Amino acid sequence: MFNVFTTFLLLGLYSFGGPAAHIGFFQRSFVQEKKWISDDDFTHAVALCQFLPGPASSQLGMYIGYKKAGYLGAVAAFVGFTLPSFALLTGLAIVSSSVTSNSVVDSLIIAAKLLAVIVVADALWGMAKKNLTTALTITVAVITAIWVYFSTGLLGQVLPICVAAAVGYALSFKTEISPTNKLTTSIKPHLGILVTFGVLLVGLPLLAPYNSGINLFNIFYQAGSFVFGGGHVVLPLLQPMMEGLVGESTFINAYASAQLVPGPMFTMASYLGASIDGIHPVLGSLIATIAVFLPGSLLLFAFVPAWKALFEHQRLKQSITLVNACVVGLLASAFVSPIITSGVKTGLDAVAVVIGFIAFKYFKCPVWLLAILLFISQYFIMI
Repeated sequence: MFNVFTTFLLLGLYSFGGPAAHIGFFQRSFVQEKKWISDDDFTHAVALCQFLPGPASSQLGMYIGYKKAGYLGAVAAFVGFTLPSFALLTGLAIVSSSVTSNSVVDSLIIAAKLLAVIVVADALWGMAKKNLTTALTITVAVITAIWVYFSTGLLGQVLPICVAAAVGYALSFKTEISPTNKLTTSIKPHLGILVTFGVLLVGLPLLAPYNSGINLFNIFYQAGSFVFGGGHVVLPLLQPMMEGLVGESTFINAYASAQLVPGPMFTMASYLGASIDGIHPVLGSLIATIAVFLPGSLLLFAFVPAWKALFEHQRLKQSITLVNACVVGLLASAFVSPIITSGVKTGLDAVAVVIGFIAFKYFKCPVWLLAILLFISQYFIMI
């Protein structure tokens, strides 16, 4: 178990680039080099983690730790991979609340917001190319983007996902499933873990009004339960749920800061939890971090026994297709507001974003180097 922890801790120290990059790091380290998991098992695990809500790369890491050392190995993998970004973002949140405004701090914040625009634009472009391949998927994405942009509250974010899944499942019956593609084994998830997930999902909102810590846990647990598409999509889910707890500027700073550190994007929850008044920053960060990762972890291990049957089910594949299209629309709405509206304030900001996107997308400029260049440019503009 200690070997699992130290291996994932090292990865957590330098795994920049988001979920896709993390999966690449895992494949090289655990399939090619250490051979902790077979190539086929790794591929199927990636598919399972992409299907379930939650942070795909962190779920994959927990799955690899589980295959190596059981449930304790899964915990060790999660703690090791998440600890660096958790510590960095908690520290950033604490420092940002106590440091007075100056050219260095202001330049860093502006650079982080511009970096967020570039990274989300790249993620949106890649997801659109992959998932919007038919007139139906494009339509679903556009309707979702419009709906989310003009709606408020959690229902505005979750309803399109549920509708897309239902429509996809209904449309699948128009296609005849050949005998060779029919489901041969029943889907039997781990009911105990699945019930735990459901009890928390329903029970936490009932207890939330009585305790600020439980309320904070509930907010991030609910968000983590409905995030399809990775860390970028947690942004529009959390924003309406945290109205009144943190300002929009703090929210965007959390998202932008998460771009600057290695490890999972979901640790923006660490920054947000540490920024809430009335609760100790470290405690708030710890509560938010555990809560946002817990639903995806429970669902992962609930469905591990059934993953093979699940991905043989042709009917569900139709739902997955439309849910992925829905996620693109959700991200597109978040890209317009608050990412662009909060990050791009001047013509020079727009120029920096365009140049940065070209460098990032076509010249493979590393995220850390792009962040440094944006900071330097903003610093010299301000002085």
